[in-house]
Amino acid sequence: MRLIDRYLFRQLLGPTVFAIAALTAVALLGESLSSLDYIVNQRQSAIVFLKITFLTLPQLLNMVLPIAVFVAALVALNRLHTEQEIVVCFAGGMSRWRVISPAIHLASTVALLALLMNLWVQPVTYRALRQVLMDIRGDLAATLVREGEFTEPAPGLTVYAQSIDRRGDMHNLFIHQLKDNGGATTYMANTGHIAKRNGQAVLILQNGSTQGFSARGVLQYLTFNEYPFELSQLSNPDELIHYKFSDRYLHELFHPDLQQGWEKKNRKALLAEGHERIATPLYNIVAMCMALSAIIGGGFSRLGYIRRIVTMGALAVVVRVLGFAAQSASEGAVWVNVLQYAIPLTAMGLSLRSVFRQRVSRFIDIRRRPTRIAPVPA
Repeated sequence: MRLIDRYLFRQLLGPTVFAIAALTAVALLGESLSSLDYIVNQRQSAIVFLKITFLTLPQLLNMVLPIAVFVAALVALNRLHTEQEIVVCFAGGMSRWRVISPAIHLASTVALLALLMNLWVQPVTYRALRQVLMDIRGDLAATLVREGEFTEPAPGLTVYAQSIDRRGDMHNLFIHQLKDNGGATTYMANTGHIAKRNGQAVLILQNGSTQGFSARGVLQYLTFNEYPFELSQLSNPDELIHYKFSDRYLHELFHPDLQQGWEKKNRKALLAEGHERIATPLYNIVAMCMALSAIIGGGFSRLGYIRRIVTMGALAVVVRVLGFAAQSASEGAVWVNVLQYAIPLTAMGLSLRSVFRQRVSRFIDIRRRPTRIAPVPA
């Protein structure tokens, strides 16, 4: 880049980075609030909470990038145009394409980063997220009991614990289990903890008793020092992770295994997700083009460009909503996937057309003839 091009690029880069950081922080805050349930109800550690929050970062970035580019471009371009720096560029003989090329280069770079995240980073992080969520569901201590509450982790099983200490030991346990034959057994114990025996998860009850009715209706009461309560009904070691649309790589979306029933049934939805991954980064360039149209696409005004900015902001929202609608409609009809590319490309073309159609204002007429001064009579 030449000196003036680098200057314009820097003026746009700073607000763009700041807007991306600010909007990502807000999005992460909202995501973290929804993830607090894993700490409050699932009794997971802060490390698991942070891992879940940051594994959703690629998708959050793809959502905020077009907004950040649009807002930052409006702020930077409005300042440059209001202070007449862009006017000086035009007056110096720079073409419109050279003036807007730093902005287009920046938007293209952001779009390329978004494409890389869509194609590779997002599937990697979301697959890791599914594994973390699977581990949380497999945490029997969190699934089995909640401190001070009666829970039903499985049909016919009711569990209560008065307190749970930092080591995971449960105190004053109460378990009520319904049998298949209609009977019921109640277990009470002073303490209990989850352990592994013969490769199976069991709840070790200590210093308690068990009572229940026999088939003849006779009450059976037994005390014990230690009793292993089987938890096989709560765990499924053969359970596999099912990857959703957002977890799959591009080749898995475009070429699904049609021998699998789920993939054959959702073939159109997988194809729509694949096209959406490729088309979404285009909205970063669309956002920059619409910002250029709002500021440079009209005449110079010392009073600002609030009306044009508000109008273009509303149009940007409409374009993005149309993109979401096209992505949703393409799940039912394959040909609608063309609209996922046509909408951003059309918006981009119309925005650039307004930029190049506008004539450059001339504030100084260098061809003006000098004024003749009449001679003073003697």
